[in-house]
Amino acid sequence: MFSPRGLAVLPTTPMSPQSTLAFEQGGKSLGLNIVLPHEQAPNPYITPELCFQFHYFALRKMHFLMRSVALVCFPGGFGTLDELFETMTLIQTGKCRRRPILLFGREFWTKLINFDWLVETGMISPEDVHLFRFVESAEEAWRILATDYGLEADTGEGQHAEDM
Repeated sequence: MFSPRGLAVLPTTPMSPQSTLAFEQGGKSLGLNIVLPHEQAPNPYITPELCFQFHYFALRKMHFLMRSVALVCFPGGFGTLDELFETMTLIQTGKCRRRPILLFGREFWTKLINFDWLVETGMISPEDVHLFRFVESAEEAWRILATDYGLEADTGEGQHAEDM
């Protein structure tokens, strides 16, 4: 979705509410769809000329990471976990630039993944838990993004990600 605040939202789920909202507001949304035999069709609310089809997950993720300035994860399944862990691993190893990673719903994520246990057992470094932040509302997420990218919280004006 091309938001009035100047940031483009690139949903990673097939029926993302962000695409529906953009459509209802007359905005545009970008879609990176993966071709699967039984599960996913392009979101009908994605702007048709901005809907790209991929046959391979790796290429889709590469394009997603090249264009995104943040990863915002809502509770989800294997696809969400794949994108979350791939992004954190690439940032952790210095293979892609840092970006905010926001996990909506602390209760869900801490029940799903015991980050403290991963640190205690040496599977991840203590610093790795700083790769992401938990958020509970859209307002909280926007404040973090606005702060990280030097945007005015109300106007969306400030530095663009590629300028940083």
